[in-house]
Amino acid sequence: MKQFLILLPLLALTLVGCNPTPSNNEPMNNEVISAIMERRSIRQYHQMPVGRDTLMQIMTCGINAANGQNKQSWEVRIVDNPTTMQRIQDLMAVGNPALPAEMVRGCMRGAPVMTFIARDLNYDFSSYDCGLLAGNMMLAAQSLGVGTICLGSPVRFINDAQNSAEILSILGFSESYELCLCVGLGYANETPAAKPRDINKVQFID
Repeated sequence: MKQFLILLPLLALTLVGCNPTPSNNEPMNNEVISAIMERRSIRQYHQMPVGRDTLMQIMTCGINAANGQNKQSWEVRIVDNPTTMQRIQDLMAVGNPALPAEMVRGCMRGAPVMTFIARDLNYDFSSYDCGLLAGNMMLAAQSLGVGTICLGSPVRFINDAQNSAEILSILGFSESYELCLCVGLGYANETPAAKPRDINKVQFID
């Protein structure tokens, strides 16, 4: 009996290890895939803060993204202070006088938190690294119940602004780094449906 009790855990492990691999027709039930399939770009947010502990969890997942030669060729600045956010938006509107001020100020889609991501100009693949960082951030946020949107408009409105240097001085990126991507975060005030994806763009080459 004693020998049986000793062997029982080993038998259980053997049975688990022998479970067949799920076929392609079975549901993809795991947390990572759920986060990928359920994530949506959110353009309406509750105006409530996201705790910094939660933001640091998201950023910890972000910086653990795959990246070339582990150069970690990114810098991230997080703005969650409404006063600072408003200042940046106002400066963007002033710096782009040919564009409607409301459009420029609204390009952040009302997200209460904005992350500004900069690439290293001294590394050719830094933009890819920044994209992988952003992807990890958005999936981590989804798993924590935080909505996200990946944005390019603020990048253009900041980098092309007449007062670009003044805006970038607030963000304080290191020399040789250039703003290339923004990710807004906050608690979603909408539940948009998934948009269609074209699986036919994926092909196997024999």
